[in-house]
Amino acid sequence: MPHFPASDGRKPWRALVLTLFPEAFPGPLGVSLAAQARDAGIWSLDTIQIRDFGLGKHRQVDDTPAGGGAGMVLRADVLGTALDHAQNLSPDAPLLYLSPRGTPLTQSLARDLADGPGVTLLAGRFEGIDERVIAAKSLKEISIGDYVLAGGEVAAMVLIEACVRLLPGVVGASDSLTSESFEIGMLEYPQFTKPRDWEGRTIPDVLLSGDHKKIEIWRREQAERLTADRRPDLLHTRARKHR
Repeated sequence: MPHFPASDGRKPWRALVLTLFPEAFPGPLGVSLAAQARDAGIWSLDTIQIRDFGLGKHRQVDDTPAGGGAGMVLRADVLGTALDHAQNLSPDAPLLYLSPRGTPLTQSLARDLADGPGVTLLAGRFEGIDERVIAAKSLKEISIGDYVLAGGEVAAMVLIEACVRLLPGVVGASDSLTSESFEIGMLEYPQFTKPRDWEGRTIPDVLLSGDHKKIEIWRREQAERLTADRRPDLLHTRARKHR
């Protein structure tokens, strides 16, 4: 079971999300360990409705792309005002924009963000946002993968969960975090549990041997094999770091 420490005076890690669909939150962040840690005051989640800063009677937030083209683009003036409001609420948090053209979200980046005061996330929609906002507000673009979503809300949840589970006290056995995929530059080794025999498939004998040294060697070999088969790029990156 996770252990949620008593408050030591530190402020909760804060996630602040600017979105056109605040009703999408907390979504999966409202269950399991993330929800328990939020209830315990380890982290907090707040949303800002971008449309509250929209223009005119209909609270317009977007317009047609300059130069023509399909779709709509979120306006610079609307987002600029919304981001100013967000910065007043969380002045020390980095401003991040969820974008398929951004820096890839990695375990290392999640750990860096988890070590900070929190994050302010802009979840875009439509064809994107006015480029001038990115420059003026020094937004860092973050991508969760090489694909396109309908909006940034799901991507924001992915980033938040990746950070929250790294906060002290959220995961019960903190040692388990160090052996996970990407923590040591490789994919995680295979896991097994009871029953010993299932549909003609058995747990590898070495895992039942009680020999911790042999188990450690087996797990490392399996991690290397899986990584070589599925993500050889990770091994290349790891090799460069150790040169």
